[in-house]
Amino acid sequence: MSKHDHKKTFESDSIGKLLLKMSVPATIGMIVNALYNLVDTIFVGQGVGPMGIAGLTIGLPIQALIGALGMTFGTGAASIVSRRLGEKKPDEAAKTAVNAFVLAFLFSSLIMILGEIFIDTLLIVFGATETVLPYAREYMEIILLGSFFLSFAMVGNNVSRAEGQPKIAMMTMITGAGMNIILDPIFIFVLDMGIRGAAIATVISQFCAFVFIMRFMIAGKSHLPLKWSYVKLDPALAKEINTLGFPTLVRQGGMSALALVINNVLRHYGGDFGIATYGMMNRLFMFTLMPIFGVVHGYQPIAGYSFGARLVDRLSEVNKKAILVTTIMSTGGFLFLEFGAGLLIRMFTDDATLIAMAVPALRISSSAIFLLGIQVICSTYFMAVGKAFPAFFLSLSRQFIFLIPLVIILPGFFDLKGVWIALPIADVLSVVVTLIWFLSSWRKTQGELRAEYESLHKATVGA
Repeated sequence: MSKHDHKKTFESDSIGKLLLKMSVPATIGMIVNALYNLVDTIFVGQGVGPMGIAGLTIGLPIQALIGALGMTFGTGAASIVSRRLGEKKPDEAAKTAVNAFVLAFLFSSLIMILGEIFIDTLLIVFGATETVLPYAREYMEIILLGSFFLSFAMVGNNVSRAEGQPKIAMMTMITGAGMNIILDPIFIFVLDMGIRGAAIATVISQFCAFVFIMRFMIAGKSHLPLKWSYVKLDPALAKEINTLGFPTLVRQGGMSALALVINNVLRHYGGDFGIATYGMMNRLFMFTLMPIFGVVHGYQPIAGYSFGARLVDRLSEVNKKAILVTTIMSTGGFLFLEFGAGLLIRMFTDDATLIAMAVPALRISSSAIFLLGIQVICSTYFMAVGKAFPAFFLSLSRQFIFLIPLVIILPGFFDLKGVWIALPIADVLSVVVTLIWFLSSWRKTQGELRAEYESLHKATVGA
């Protein structure tokens, strides 16, 4: 795609066609990636048992934190890249991308080193019981070694979408997830390596995804004019990347903080089976909701470019269509989990006690997810247009302001059921707050963008 084609795509193609073009590859990649996570847990459940699932559940928030750092630098850079391309500044966009990779390298290396040194302490903090700890340790000792590969793939995915090449991001995720689905049964069953085999399969797969995206970025296939001189970290640019990406860290890292709290609450109220139940539910939520985030990844560069080019009507249209599409998808996810709960849980385990606990827990916890399409698009809007504080606050609202306090308080009144009730209540409250903030901001932004566009148009005509 030439610079002219890039401009034509983002300024002239119909919004419906453009959103479809940008979202479908990301959505396919997300579905494949979520399918890997789902299948991974099913293999461990069938090959190792409930304690294996519990071990994965303890490790999941640590994995999520590693991925969150990559997503933080990736989404922060993507917001800048899409706006700089909209402003016709490709060199600044390229420098942003390289700085994001540098940040990913530094922080993922730090996490890997510290994680390996303090692994037992870390796992106990995240809720590992004496029974589950050996399984969690065996898994995470290997997973931490792939921190660097995962972070780089996350950055590369977001940058490639921002420059209008979502198929590259899709292929990166398909490469990693596809390899994992193939390797899991080999390492777990054929080589009889159990949960350690699942970890080895994951790291090898992350390495394959890393090789794919880096080959794209450095082999001249990217449309960004990358230069070695950009490897030197620019403090001002790094700050902007972190500021804009921080809401993603809060949202993704908030999942880790939430899991830490939930795992420790479940350790008290539900024991090892309570932790395993949450692990199965979490994988199913990821599989159900990941396609929505595929649309989010397609929406962000369109919204960012439209804002940078002051194309207010296109920005308005992409907001409406993205909300409509994600709401339809989240409603489908709600129906899938509510009516398929029994069958879905039995894919993981045949343990009658675990099934009896997990099926009603899944139905209660998923009862408000049909609203989440609104929340994710409206909060992502603020990131796309470079408004870091509302993006940060709204990302903070669900996990920290609503869900964590509810998870701590409600079990005191409803025992284990209180943990499951907390999730839909937090969903409803966060959607209400996000929608009010979005509508208030959007009314003001429309007027400002129209005035700026008319001023620029007059200046161009006068020149």
